[in-house]
Amino acid sequence: MSGQQSLRVVTYNIHKGFSQFNQRLVLHDIRDHLAKLGADVAFLQEVVGEDRAHARRHGSWPTVGQHAYLCHEDSHHAYGMNAVHQEGHHGNAIVSRFPISGWENLDISHHKFESRGLLHTEIAVPGWTEKLHCINVHLGLFARSRRFQLEWLCDRIHDAVPDGEPLIVAGDFNDWQRKASQVLGRELKLFEAFEHAEGAHARSFPARLPLLQLDRIYVRGLGVSAVQKLVGSPWAKLSDHVALAATLTR
Repeated sequence: MSGQQSLRVVTYNIHKGFSQFNQRLVLHDIRDHLAKLGADVAFLQEVVGEDRAHARRHGSWPTVGQHAYLCHEDSHHAYGMNAVHQEGHHGNAIVSRFPISGWENLDISHHKFESRGLLHTEIAVPGWTEKLHCINVHLGLFARSRRFQLEWLCDRIHDAVPDGEPLIVAGDFNDWQRKASQVLGRELKLFEAFEHAEGAHARSFPARLPLLQLDRIYVRGLGVSAVQKLVGSPWAKLSDHVALAATLTR
């Protein structure tokens, strides 16, 4: 086996670059601290592609979409626009240290009141003969919606991800009932990084006193050597979600 033998990944709902309850614009701090993590692949949810109202209100609002602003030097990104409003749009993004050879954003909205997407990227990791498939999701708030969205996620993976190619599915599952792991394990042979390493999903919401296990990192064809919850200062003052990181091995 040649090439890169481990990957550091992070999943983070950045709450559109604002602190809990939208008290402060903290996007610049999020950028700094994400850069310090040194992740190879970042799965980001609630990423603003454009918001003209915020740009008028905040003098330090970036002139590019948050997916581009959060990139480190020489990195690559894909953005999936999900929710469109009068002043702009937001969605999911994947930022990668390695080239993104292909990507597609699928609409998995179950009803008109919640716009949800599934962002599937194929990443070319140096030295790997197979593609690395990375799928970023942000599932709905209602259990019935999540059931449909998990079915659509399974269909996508069955159709587009060969069994022999490594796969990471990460994001905000809104799965406080802990149903997703049963479905993804049974249908796709995926396992969750924190559940594998620590025996339980990470508590990730709300960030200042995490109680609910909403955010996940699922893998197939990779091992898990370490996991990390980014809690305490300064992370608790950034988003309303905890950032979760994992080191994955070939």
